[in-house]
Amino acid sequence: MNAFSHIAYHIPELPVTSPIVIIGAGGIVQTAHLPAYRLAKFSVAGIFDSDHEKAIQVAHHFQIPVVYNSMDGLVSKTGTGVIYDVAVPGSAITDVLEQLPDHAFVLLQKPMGENLEQAQRILELCTQKKITAGVNFQLRYAPYIIMAKKMIAGGWLGDICDVEVYVNVYTPWQLWDFLFSAPRVEILYHSIHYIDLVRNLLGNPSGVYAKTTGHPKMDALHSVRSNIIMDYGDMIRANILTNHAHRFGLQKQDAYIKIEGTKGAIKIKLGLLMNYPEGVPDRFEYVLSDESPSPEWKTLPVNGSWFPHAFIGSMAEIMKAKEDHSYTPDNSVEDCIYTMRCVEAAYASGRR
Repeated sequence: MNAFSHIAYHIPELPVTSPIVIIGAGGIVQTAHLPAYRLAKFSVAGIFDSDHEKAIQVAHHFQIPVVYNSMDGLVSKTGTGVIYDVAVPGSAITDVLEQLPDHAFVLLQKPMGENLEQAQRILELCTQKKITAGVNFQLRYAPYIIMAKKMIAGGWLGDICDVEVYVNVYTPWQLWDFLFSAPRVEILYHSIHYIDLVRNLLGNPSGVYAKTTGHPKMDALHSVRSNIIMDYGDMIRANILTNHAHRFGLQKQDAYIKIEGTKGAIKIKLGLLMNYPEGVPDRFEYVLSDESPSPEWKTLPVNGSWFPHAFIGSMAEIMKAKEDHSYTPDNSVEDCIYTMRCVEAAYASGRR
């Protein structure tokens, strides 16, 4: 048996403290939120979407008992007795929050608004209305990230001194029509996950240096490639490099997160991103320098992937807070505002 078999990811067993009501019935709800809640045996009590027919179809497919006709009807029936799962575009979040009751518990789909101004307004609304809210930066809770954090917490890697995210894939952006009219694309809707993960691992950086670019064969989109450096001083390197325009087959596609410490390293293959949306298997590898004179990379099995399993973790944080009002969600809006500040700093760096 592998010495690290105890760090394997398992779906958390949580008391179902409150039913979930979903606002939005788009693709992310169908492919990630609802499959994740089904795996975790979370109770979904209702759904609303401005496209009522879509909401009916999703409710039928996932056996959701109630489809609401309006936000007013939803709020008047549910009050503060549910967790609101708000899966709408970033630009629509403030409008939804204004309609939710004071003291509500809410999970917001990322990004936290489309820019820092909107993010700040979301934070202010939650404070004014005493809403406990988290943001669905779910990569933090992907099975392989949970495994990596266990190894880091156990001291097996020593002091973390290098975090690298590398993505060289072909992404079929046509799956998300709204991105073709968005003024910001790659960092705000993709690399934001990696920025948030680096923050979650290392804390807030002292600065961000970045450039995001388009591509001649994807010129209908604002940007599909990014180079991002997060500044943690002279002894820690944190780099994010993404290219979503690699049209030359699967053979040279690659996507990974590499975490290096003074005593060991982890490399996680992000199989989901390759040959998207079919994907390829994820892979979790690690090496410890003090295990033998010749360090040898080893593999641990991964139970689950980013989609849909990581979505369990982000909702679980809100469930914990609703059960214990003294608990602050790991993904609270008060924390995630710093991810949005890093995103804004990245765009500002690119302009300069």
